[in-house]
Amino acid sequence: MTQLNPLGQPIGDPIHGTFPRPRPERTLRTGRYCALVPLAIDHAPALHTAYERAPDGRGWTYLPNGPYESARDYEAWVAEAVVSRDPLFFTVEDPEGQPMGTCSYLRIAPEAGVIEVGFINFSPLMQQSRASTEAMFLMMAHAFDDLGYRRYEWKCDTLNAPSRRAARRLGFTYEGTFRQATHYKGRNRDTAWYAMLDHEWPAIRAEFVRWLDPANFDANGQQLSRLEMPERSSDGPPDPSA
Repeated sequence: MTQLNPLGQPIGDPIHGTFPRPRPERTLRTGRYCALVPLAIDHAPALHTAYERAPDGRGWTYLPNGPYESARDYEAWVAEAVVSRDPLFFTVEDPEGQPMGTCSYLRIAPEAGVIEVGFINFSPLMQQSRASTEAMFLMMAHAFDDLGYRRYEWKCDTLNAPSRRAARRLGFTYEGTFRQATHYKGRNRDTAWYAMLDHEWPAIRAEFVRWLDPANFDANGQQLSRLEMPERSSDGPPDPSA
């Protein structure tokens, strides 16, 4: 039921907890299938090699940076990224310590308890794998469980159909499209906004835990059941690739 103030005006629900929330730090987080390691300059050669496994450059199309013509060019970008506080970058490593991709927290707003995940660039070593799903789970869990954020955001170019499908699969709710929100690489970007809220997180977390359990995979590593998130109010704009 909507609350009213003494003047009879509708007002929002009271907020519990204290603000600002802590900022995320460069700390290691480990799962069964991968680890999130603070991005370091010595990760650059292995990351560049991992990205070079792709048959073409489509993995860079919707990122504001890249592609890179050489390992040296990519290392120059990593040298800038490792000192950034927002975005705050992490390398995704396999259990043996092999770098497979990167991701970050960004647009970090401790005073509001809002944080975004982005700059997600997973090489062929981890695409459509348990590690890619677990990496996103580890990022979410740290934001909600450890840092106490209220809202976790995912934004992408509306034309980036794979990113939008990933957002829906991972439990985000589509909230709208911001037209001409920005531009990059000499072209316009309409941005699709997705988000997950703290009160939604317990049910989403339980589904991640269920899906990531080794018992959900057969001897060949194939899933026995899909990741099935609670129903959302909207799945987003029409898929341009459909």
